Amino acid sequence: MKFKIVADASCDIPEEYLEKYDISIIPIEVSFGDEIYPEGLSKKDFYDKIENTALIPKTAMPNAYKFEQFYKDYANKDDVFVFTIVISMEMSQTKIQAQHAAEALNMKNVFIEESGATTVAQGAIICELCKFMEHEQSIDKIIKEFYRLKSKCKLYAVINDLKYLKNSGRLSSSSAVIGSMLNVKPIVSIVDGKVVNVKKCMGANQADQFMFSQIKQVDPQHDFYYIHSDNLPALDKLKEKYNSRLQKNQKITTSEIGCVVGSHVGPRCYGFVYFEK
Repeated sequence: MKFKIVADASCDIPEEYLEKYDISIIPIEVSFGDEIYPEGLSKKDFYDKIENTALIPKTAMPNAYKFEQFYKDYANKDDVFVFTIVISMEMSQTKIQAQHAAEALNMKNVFIEESGATTVAQGAIICELCKFMEHEQSIDKIIKEFYRLKSKCKLYAVINDLKYLKNSGRLSSSSAVIGSMLNVKPIVSIVDGKVVNVKKCMGANQADQFMFSQIKQVDPQHDFYYIHSDNLPALDKLKEKYNSRLQKNQKITTSEIGCVVGSHVGPRCYGFVYFEK
């Protein structure tokens, strides 16, 4: 039995894993004012555009047709099973679109579920599930492992400007007010599938210290994922401070936030994703 993984473009997966596990991505439309990019934008082009325009980008959820066009090549084949892992239902109704597509094809060989996350957290769940699939053929056991990974995945990130999350409706106006205060570094996490502002820190050092104080029982069998949105300098400083705290056998992966979630968090975000034991 061959397993095929597909996700929506709200997830961010390191290129090495995309290629190794042949993960397919359903594109998500990104727009800057009247300029529409149905397939999204490369990370470089996206952040260049953010830097050179006053417009806040917007995204459009992938519709059932996009999923159906992908599924039709795999629908009800005896030798393949499709795992579809999408953005949290608290952030988007993408899961419903995928379900409609599978129903239209009367597709039985598919598992569709929301990740309870997005960006690199969603991508990390997929990467670690792919590793599990390398030595497991039981669909039931793979699904059980997916739910375990979903429950253990943690994300913390410093947001440079909360106006992006506020504008996209991912964060309340009252929570976003703090983002305009001088030198305040808001920290967000994903709790019960929602983006939550968990702490307001004065300066980067306090923000970094708080994030790492939240780490509980890192599971070294999974990668530790550093994340950023066009902010390698801040990420490099974070690594210098905290890489030594990780176990020696812990694999460290760096992943940049792409244009879809970048539209909602903006540039100069940084943080990490890990799995608890």
